[in-house]
Amino acid sequence: MLNVNIESEASIDKLRWIMSQLRDPETGCPWDIKQNFASITAHTIEEAYEVVDAIEQNDFIELNKELGDLLFQVIFYSQLGQEQQLFDFDTVVASICEKLIRRHPHVFSSADLTSDVQIKANWENEKAKERQAKNNQENLSILADIPKNLPALSQAAKIQKRCSHVGFDWDNVMDVFAKIEEEVLEVKEELEAENINKKALGEEIGDLMFAVVNLCRHAKEDPETLLRKANQKFTKRFHGVEAQVQQSERDFSQHSLAQLEQYWQQVKMAEK
Repeated sequence: MLNVNIESEASIDKLRWIMSQLRDPETGCPWDIKQNFASITAHTIEEAYEVVDAIEQNDFIELNKELGDLLFQVIFYSQLGQEQQLFDFDTVVASICEKLIRRHPHVFSSADLTSDVQIKANWENEKAKERQAKNNQENLSILADIPKNLPALSQAAKIQKRCSHVGFDWDNVMDVFAKIEEEVLEVKEELEAENINKKALGEEIGDLMFAVVNLCRHAKEDPETLLRKANQKFTKRFHGVEAQVQQSERDFSQHSLAQLEQYWQQVKMAEK
């Protein structure tokens, strides 16, 4: 049990002590006491996205706070693990220290890895060994242990990255672009069918999206980040359209699509 003075300076030990007090069965917070591993996962995801949002907004005052919230999630899980004698904060730290040292032999040992390609290959090989040891199987799929609850774009990118590591990948980015063009035509064919098969159309659109994620990966871009930026850009421009609608003193319903498109183009021109 940590023995920390409540007036002591901020430290990881103080944060762990606060967590232990929140979880105290007799004097703790009722909300914190009733939580378990599963019940706080949604909060963890939310906190991670709030960290990303603060970074994208260049709001470093908020980032400081959000990183604290995210760290608290790790402390919370560690407290639950300690109570159930599964693990604790010290073993969590020991685990990541061991992993980082093992995955960076070019930094912490005499291994000669000088290029990004060599470093990336070593990293993926170490991760493959970890998956093999974890499952203790001879023919373990390289796609094993990819989280099923990842955002779909991130999951697609991770699947493609794993396959690329064993050589199952397009040779160059133009081959990927050609695949996108092929998928676009297949979507178009489904849309032009006399009787649209919604299931087939959905599958073709999904294939197109998967191919676009592949293009992002080959361009060394993160699809999740790119789509968030596209969302932000659209939102900003639409706010400009809304402003012009308000200035016209007419509702959206009183505007034709051509008029709204004209507003949109004016907003785009103002950005240049």
